[in-house]
Amino acid sequence: MQFNKVLDDVKIYEAGKPIELVIREYGVDEKDIIKLASNENPYGTSPKVTKKIQDIAKNMFMYPDDSMFELKEALASKFKVESSNIIIGSGSDQILEFAIHAKCDENSKLLMSNVTFAMYEIYGKQTGAKVIRTEDDEHNLDQFRKLYKEHKPDMVFLCLPNNPLGECLDTKDVYSFLEEVDEKTLVVVDGAYHEYAAFKDENKIIVVDELISKFPNVIYLGTFSKAYALGGMRVGYGIAKKEIIQNLYKLRPPFNITTLSLAAAIEALKDEEFVTDCIRKNFEQMKRYEDYAKTKGFSFIESYTNFITIKFGNIYNSSEVAQNLLQEGIIVRDLKSYNLNAIRITIGSDEQNTRVLKVLDEVLKNLK
Repeated sequence: MQFNKVLDDVKIYEAGKPIELVIREYGVDEKDIIKLASNENPYGTSPKVTKKIQDIAKNMFMYPDDSMFELKEALASKFKVESSNIIIGSGSDQILEFAIHAKCDENSKLLMSNVTFAMYEIYGKQTGAKVIRTEDDEHNLDQFRKLYKEHKPDMVFLCLPNNPLGECLDTKDVYSFLEEVDEKTLVVVDGAYHEYAAFKDENKIIVVDELISKFPNVIYLGTFSKAYALGGMRVGYGIAKKEIIQNLYKLRPPFNITTLSLAAAIEALKDEEFVTDCIRKNFEQMKRYEDYAKTKGFSFIESYTNFITIKFGNIYNSSEVAQNLLQEGIIVRDLKSYNLNAIRITIGSDEQNTRVLKVLDEVLKNLK
């Protein structure tokens, strides 16, 4: 059987290992497993959201409101835009998929950082587009400028903060770069972790209505999967000028999020106190990993997210470290697939981090 030839060059996205797989393969008791590979919120979902879902679970036989009126109105109020500037997706990566398929074909070029969210390339190559990467792993706008002038790409991807590394550009520098980009180029500003960056450093704050007003060729992506703790519900959104949103709607299937997902997202927006508290605890706990890395002589990337990237240099092999942790029931993300000798650890709760650091210390001693 023959398939579209562009798929020959498309890699399959590898998500973080699920708890069920660790139970099956390593025989670890479920209560002893700590999953810190997928950047989920370790504090769970807001109790108000949980109660809402329990109250309306009886409605799961019904299709959701496909206009998504209430959620779009709530987001429009939050970001000071019109509801017509918003599209809702099954995670922000579905909006990303819409954008790439709306804009690209086999003659297109995509510009991105050397190490960044894998789906930019995967969706791009599905259309046959050519991927252009910077030399540096982290976002380097000088290199973006150089490559932009050389290749005139159809799309540019700025992951702010960047997944899987954690670094984040200052907003003023982003604006300076965007001013040099032709309006025919669609720029994706991926803010999946923006709530964390905005909490940590006001220089990283993106004012969305200002962004799309100044730059009509930009689409901002946001999600409920991270700070709002709805990873299992799969709700994301895109905010842009009406022309962009209207074209993305041509690719959107009907009822692309569920009745329960829609209700959960609406309720989650009402509990910003919960979100802020989770983010505050995230950065308090992150310092424990930073201090640990310093005592071991490891470098780490200053993170503006809910995870930290720890590099082992020539001291340890990241795949061996990750595998040994896995055997103890601790799931982290090995970054060897990104050509980095590093692991990415989601910042867990106080109790989780205490155990992770203890086991990590034991693993490193055994690997010497």
